[in-house]
Amino acid sequence: MTKHALFVCKSCLYSPHQREYMGKRGGWYLLDRLLSLSEGWQLRASFVIQPVECLSACKRPCAVALAAPHKTTLMFGDLPPLESAAAVLQLASQYYNSTDGIVPRQERPEILQKGILARIPPFPQERQCNYEND
Repeated sequence: MTKHALFVCKSCLYSPHQREYMGKRGGWYLLDRLLSLSEGWQLRASFVIQPVECLSACKRPCAVALAAPHKTTLMFGDLPPLESAAAVLQLASQYYNSTDGIVPRQERPEILQKGILARIPPFPQERQCNYEND
């Protein structure tokens, strides 16, 4: 099966009012916890947990994005770095099990029922749009 990706912004703020905690950004803490928790995660082989320099949610605490071929990409922000890792992995499992990448708000872990920053449709595979001929 095709790999899924969990992108984690390493440079996100620790909180809305604090850039760093003990010399490290919030994104570093979230990534560290995700990597630790994912060691025993049943979907570890199906996901790439990919640190990124920036997801352009710079005025918010931690941001993550879930992506896979033929699925909607989901991006979340405003995640508390020390409390979000388990919920993010739970959402990643739900995302993996969905056919289209959509996880209804009421089914997401509570901490992820708000804070969605983007829902990006999958790239059209069937046919390229040609504006001159359409």
